Amino acid sequence: MSVQVVASKMAEVELKDIGGKDVPAVAPLTPKVEEKPVVKCEPVVSPTTPVISNVAAAVDPTLPTPSPNLMKMPQASAMKRTDPQHNGGEAFISPDGTVTEAPRTVKKQIQFADQKQEFNKRPTKIGRRSLSRSISQSSTDSYSSAASYTDSSDDETSPRDKQQKNSKGSSDFCIKNIKQADFGRREIEIAEQEMPALMALRKRAQGEKPLAGAKIVGCTHITAQTAVLMETLAALGAQCRWAACNIYSTQNEVAAALAEGGFAVFAWKGESEDDFWWCIDRCVNVEGWQPNMILDDGGDLTHWIYKKYPNMFKKIKGIVEESVTGVHRLYQLSKAGKLCVPAMNVNDSVTKQKFDNLYCCRESILDGLKRTTDVMFGGKQVVVCGYGEVGKGCCAALKAMGSIVYVTEIDPICALQACMDGFRLVKLNEVIRQVDIVITCTGNKNVVVREYLDRMKNGCIVCNMGHSNTEIDVASLRTPELTWERVRSQVDHVIWPDGKRIVLLAEGRLLNLSCSTVPTFVLSITATTQALALIELYNAPEGRYKQDVYLLPKKMDEYVASLHLPTFDAHLTELTDEQAKYLGLNKNGPFKPNYYR
Repeated sequence: MSVQVVASKMAEVELKDIGGKDVPAVAPLTPKVEEKPVVKCEPVVSPTTPVISNVAAAVDPTLPTPSPNLMKMPQASAMKRTDPQHNGGEAFISPDGTVTEAPRTVKKQIQFADQKQEFNKRPTKIGRRSLSRSISQSSTDSYSSAASYTDSSDDETSPRDKQQKNSKGSSDFCIKNIKQADFGRREIEIAEQEMPALMALRKRAQGEKPLAGAKIVGCTHITAQTAVLMETLAALGAQCRWAACNIYSTQNEVAAALAEGGFAVFAWKGESEDDFWWCIDRCVNVEGWQPNMILDDGGDLTHWIYKKYPNMFKKIKGIVEESVTGVHRLYQLSKAGKLCVPAMNVNDSVTKQKFDNLYCCRESILDGLKRTTDVMFGGKQVVVCGYGEVGKGCCAALKAMGSIVYVTEIDPICALQACMDGFRLVKLNEVIRQVDIVITCTGNKNVVVREYLDRMKNGCIVCNMGHSNTEIDVASLRTPELTWERVRSQVDHVIWPDGKRIVLLAEGRLLNLSCSTVPTFVLSITATTQALALIELYNAPEGRYKQDVYLLPKKMDEYVASLHLPTFDAHLTELTDEQAKYLGLNKNGPFKPNYYR
């Protein structure tokens, strides 16, 4: 039998962008034959507070159901077999039974199309790409929601030093790269499909313009989900200026899409502390424009205005705050008599506590840890500091993956819940030497101090799921005797003189939004609550709200929940007149008292 030598090359699968909101389909494989193939790899709280007394009646809108998208599987173009006697060499079998086998080829050195980056080199800020994601040559211009890929040609230049304009000639923004706008727009369109309540609210109230004349300054995570909220507020008549509440969570391509759409956005991924406050100041301090509403996440924006521009509060109608950290600050201001305007506590609303804090963290904690460390959870010993809604979500996810989970807690009620959920309640110093992962989610400060960091085992992973970056005492690690070694984006080794090292994620900042993504649908619930709170505060007659912190009424919580039920084709049971009378309730709600949490 004669043997004819042939050469084969693996086909490349190109991801083609398809217009509209459909998920890109996968193009079929096209095998190519070349004489000298080159293998390329692409690198891949709360005190008792008054509540709102007046809420508009809810009307259920008709919500569209997103159409499914199908992925095409490539078809094999030739029949192959692998012959173990030829060291795994491949052979083609023709219809007449003749075997045509491929020769042993000389191994080629793996090269990277993007800067030929080597795995054993420390990634630099310039042109850094995530090695955990594999992308084809045709998709090198695509941008991930988890880590924004940037144009390496201008990474050395700070966005503050660039002169950029959108297609309309406006330059009232400061972002990484305006050229990424098209990719950001596609991500926003995907997010819209998972945020039905905001889209319904936009459709219902667009004609009424309930926020006409509102000038909203915001400081939140700038993600595709936030972009849907901002564009909804604009559709309802508001003008918006926005900065990021976290230096690592901004999606550069989304910021570009917002800037292209005419929004004044000042944010980029990887800001310095100085950049962070500069961006907030650029949102607030602008000639001819003064905010009359504040949407804050963490209280930094509110703090900055109090510190630098206190006279602005004469025209500000109210503050909407969504984080536990920011809410604590508002209660402190109120107690000291320094709160100048009414404030809405969104964090303690049922739709935030029982959905965003719980379900969002239950899914995103695993995502963040996997993307950054590739850790296997089965059998790992994990201590979760805090058993509030965030802690509950984290513990449930880790337990389901086979981890041995310990909990620390100061509140006896939450502590009892942890015990009855099957977790062992401990003090941190009792387990700090043996655990593999330490997760903080308390909203407090100095939860993990240098004493605990010194006692951790070699290779211990340390991260934070609370909003603030004060829970882990990162500042105590910046000393001459300790060595910091960058592993990849948002992952650092902190090395002790004896060689022990810990793995610190996101420098102690919020893990999920810094290192991965969060479920869009859950954020739709929170964002809708924020939008309704802004509408209520802005349109409230003078005197309805005093200079205090207010909780959302259960009627509004129930309305937000009802807007999301059609997505699941869910059907509510209605009370009969007799049942409603027996329970002492209105048939249309609210079904819970205002003190319910």
